[in-house]
Amino acid sequence: MRYFLVLTLILVSFNAASAQFEIDARMGIDFINSPSLADYINQNFASPGERLGSFNSAIIFSVESGYFLGETYQVALEGAYLINSYTYSSLLGKYEMSYGIIMPSLMNYYVLQGEGYNFKFGGGAGLHFVNADESLPGSVSPRTFTSTGFGFIIRTEGNTLLGGKFYANIGAQLRYDINGEPENEGSPLFNNAVSENVNFNSLSVGISLGVSYIF
Repeated sequence: MRYFLVLTLILVSFNAASAQFEIDARMGIDFINSPSLADYINQNFASPGERLGSFNSAIIFSVESGYFLGETYQVALEGAYLINSYTYSSLLGKYEMSYGIIMPSLMNYYVLQGEGYNFKFGGGAGLHFVNADESLPGSVSPRTFTSTGFGFIIRTEGNTLLGGKFYANIGAQLRYDINGEPENEGSPLFNNAVSENVNFNSLSVGISLGVSYIF
C-alpha cells in the first residue's frame, strides 16, 4: 500500500511539473436560429421587408482558462457573453428588443501539439442566464425579462505562435441552447399571434478570433 501511495505521489508531481495553463480571450460572430423569438418579432413588429431570416447574427465575447492534464487533454472553464438587438419603427412608434446571455461552460479538449502551434477539438456544457429588455411602441420604459437555461457547445480551434508565450487564436463552434421562456415578475413574454409563450431556445454556428497566453 505504501509503495502504491509513493508511486501515486510521484506521478501527480510529474504531471504538475509538466502541466501548462492557457488563457484565451476571444471575440466572434454567432449565426443564430431561434424560431420562437424570430416568429414573435416577425408576426408582431417587423414589416414584410424587415423580417428576420432563419439565421441572424449576434456578437459574442469569451474568456477561457484551461489546464493541461496531459499532452493531449485539457480541461477548461469558459465564460461567454452573447449580445443581440432588434429595432423597428412604425406609425405607432419604435419597437426595441435587446438581450444578453451569460454562458459559463465546463470544457474538455483533445489537443494536438507541435512546435509553435496546437489544435484543439472538444465540447462542453453549462448554465445560461438570459436578460432581455423589450420596449413596445409608445412605452415609456422597457420591460425586463429573465430566464435560466442550459447549453451545449462543440468547438474546434487552433493556436499559432505570435511571439514569446502569446498565440493567435482562431476557432469555430456549434451551440445548442435551451434558454427557456423569459419572464417579467412571473409573466412570460407572450406571442398573441400564435397564443404561445416566447422561448429563446436556439441553434447557432459561429467563428471567433482572439489571443491565447500559454504558460
